[in-house]
Amino acid sequence: MSQPPAVLFVCLGNICRSPLAEAAFRAAADERGIRVEVDSAGVGGWHAGEAPDPRAQHVAQENGIDIGHYRARQVVRRDFDRFDHIVALDLENLAALRQLRPQGARARLSLLMDHVPGRSGQAVADPYYGGPEGFLRTWSDVTAGADGLLARLLDPA
Repeated sequence: MSQPPAVLFVCLGNICRSPLAEAAFRAAADERGIRVEVDSAGVGGWHAGEAPDPRAQHVAQENGIDIGHYRARQVVRRDFDRFDHIVALDLENLAALRQLRPQGARARLSLLMDHVPGRSGQAVADPYYGGPEGFLRTWSDVTAGADGLLARLLDPA
C-alpha cells in the first residue's frame, strides 16, 4: 500500500458510535503496524465542536484509548474525495450519505457491519438514549467492524 487507506466513519451526531469506530479502527491498524488516515463525522451538525459523549469516552478509556480530544464535525462534500471509504454505522446514515455523495466522487460507501461475517445489513445500535451497557455493545460491534474492514482493505480479493 503506497498511500495509506483513508476511512471516514459516520453516524448521526458524531459523539457516540462514529468516534468509537474511529478509535477501534485506529487501534486495530496501530496494533498491526498499518498506516491509515481515519476520521469520523456526523450526518447532522448539531454537536459540531463537542467532545464525544462521556459514556463513549469511558468505554474507550476502559479499552486503553483516549478519545477526549476528538471533536464532532459534520460530513462535508470534500469528504467524498478525501476518503477512500466512508463507512456508515446504520442504514439511515448510509442512505443520507448516498444522497450527499457528489456525482463521480471516489469514496466507496459501505455499512460497517457489512464487514463482519454474518452481520451484513445490520446496524450498530445507537446507545445514546440507553445506559452504559449500550456503549459496551457498541464497542463490541465497532471493534468487530474495524477488524473486518481492516482485513478487507489488506486483502481486497
